[in-house]
Amino acid sequence: MKLPSLFQIKVLPKWLVIKHHNTRLSNYLGLLMALGVMGLWQTALAQSNSSLNYPNRPVKIIVPFTAGGPTDVQARWAAEQLSNALGQAFIVENIAGAGGVTGTDKVAKSPADGYTLLAGNPGPLTVAPGIKSQMPYQTMTDFVPIMLIARTASCLTVHPSVPAKNVKEFIAYVKANPGKVNYGSPGVGTVGHLGMERFNYQAGISMNHIPYKGTSQYLNDLIAGHIQIAITQLAGCTTYVKQGKLVAIGATADKRSTVMPDLPLVAEQGLPNYSSYNWNGILAPKGTPSAITQKIYEVLSQKMALKENQELFTGQGHEPGNITPEGFRNFLQQDLNRNTELAKVANIHE
Repeated sequence: MKLPSLFQIKVLPKWLVIKHHNTRLSNYLGLLMALGVMGLWQTALAQSNSSLNYPNRPVKIIVPFTAGGPTDVQARWAAEQLSNALGQAFIVENIAGAGGVTGTDKVAKSPADGYTLLAGNPGPLTVAPGIKSQMPYQTMTDFVPIMLIARTASCLTVHPSVPAKNVKEFIAYVKANPGKVNYGSPGVGTVGHLGMERFNYQAGISMNHIPYKGTSQYLNDLIAGHIQIAITQLAGCTTYVKQGKLVAIGATADKRSTVMPDLPLVAEQGLPNYSSYNWNGILAPKGTPSAITQKIYEVLSQKMALKENQELFTGQGHEPGNITPEGFRNFLQQDLNRNTELAKVANIHE
């Protein structure tokens, strides 16, 4: 829409006329108001056109971890779906550091134009805020949730030298060996860390935390017997369990997985309501136009609903998320509340 030049306006609209004893001043003030209104109008039109044309250049999806992990893999799936559907390159960029906080903060401080997105994960979004004294961003106010891609089921996995085939036997082993049992995690403030601390708290036991810099490092040490237990993804540990290199003693989900359907839940073995999930989703900086976030959501939602993608995710031990942006927001708030409460009662802080 082409707006008239201010110099073409002969008579100001009545609602812009400011009555004043000085006629020139009245007209001048009215003209200033017209300038402001038209400026806002033109800005709104520009934003609308930008949203309609989105994307007209490559889009970055920031993964706040190193390449190869579940967040990275699912972000690359999302990038492929969006690139194919919208005709522009969606490029994954890995910015690791501080348990995911570094890359997450970069997105929080990026322009809200839809060209920088976040591959979100509980570590920096719903775990770290509950255990760190200072955070550079606020999860619920500095991001716009777009879509929860999937939740990932995991299991408690022990080294074969540990004389335990189930959760009850393992708890008894820890109690009989105070101060001698070590668990590994991908780092302080990660899901693997908080999931094990939740297990400690509910079981009334204490194990030593050995933080690593990533999943592969602690998995290698678990297989080597340098640590006794860790939370590992079902799909990632199945081969080692079948080879006898690891022993799965309980699934951390709230329902049995199709990957290892015979593995009992931890919650079925004396710790009711226990669950620990990893999850991944797509978010944008606060203020990103809703037309843009809705366009992204619609593409990902439609792609996730396809049978082949459902089978792809469930076959890897994931539960497809595919909930609305508002549903994702509620999910984030609940996860944040749950983790913060655990950090408080179990005295987990950094």
